[in-house]
Amino acid sequence: MIRLSKMMAGAAIALLFVSAPHLSDVAGAEGRKASQVEGASFDTSFALKDNLKTFTGKEVYVHLRSGKTLQGYVKSVGDHFLHLEKLSGRDFYDALVRIDDISAIEARFRDIK
Repeated sequence: MIRLSKMMAGAAIALLFVSAPHLSDVAGAEGRKASQVEGASFDTSFALKDNLKTFTGKEVYVHLRSGKTLQGYVKSVGDHFLHLEKLSGRDFYDALVRIDDISAIEARFRDIK
């Protein structure tokens, strides 16, 4: 019984150390306001490639059907391909992605000021 309570206390302390850095981020953001990123919008009536075109020059996360995620800046969008530049985690790399292989995109819509 004592061993179980020591394990639970240890787990609680570990959880505190893991979550403490995130708590400071929330506390620091309280005094600031979120503002809309200019030009950021999704339109569900548009095709995926047309939504991607609105993010030309902006950073996006592209989720592929294979389960892989790419993070980079939209350089150009063609009829069948997306050119991502400055891939995150890969210095000096770009990617050419088939638009048909994209299952979702993520983009920043708000900045904290």
